[in-house]
Amino acid sequence: MFNKLHDIAGVRVITRFISDVYTIEDMLMAQPDVTVVQRKDYIEYPKENGYRSLHLIVSVPIYLSSGTENIDVEIQIRTIAMNFWASVEHELNYKKDVANKTLLRENLSQTADDVSLLDRKMDRLRGRIWKSQSENLRE
Repeated sequence: MFNKLHDIAGVRVITRFISDVYTIEDMLMAQPDVTVVQRKDYIEYPKENGYRSLHLIVSVPIYLSSGTENIDVEIQIRTIAMNFWASVEHELNYKKDVANKTLLRENLSQTADDVSLLDRKMDRLRGRIWKSQSENLRE
């Protein structure tokens, strides 16, 4: 079972900023007992519907009475804003029979683009604040 399933366990990590998504990825990759099996960067390369998130499948040890086994765990890392979008998009769009589904999907995709712009703007604002604070400390 462990050899064929790649998402027997899953974790979603929600961050405030896009740059934190990649910081968490770096922290995971630095762990000696965690091996990245697969990486899909939907932030850099969004899905057609606008979805943005970093998906990692990692192999991690689990400790059983009979010994240690490695299992694959899916980790989704995304911002608060994109988590909100993904949750609402799923509710509005998934397995729904609605009129003008193409228009709905276009609107949802545009909204995802808007969320991404907001995420990037907030990242830049934080960067400016940190830079200003570090400059003030040097004075």
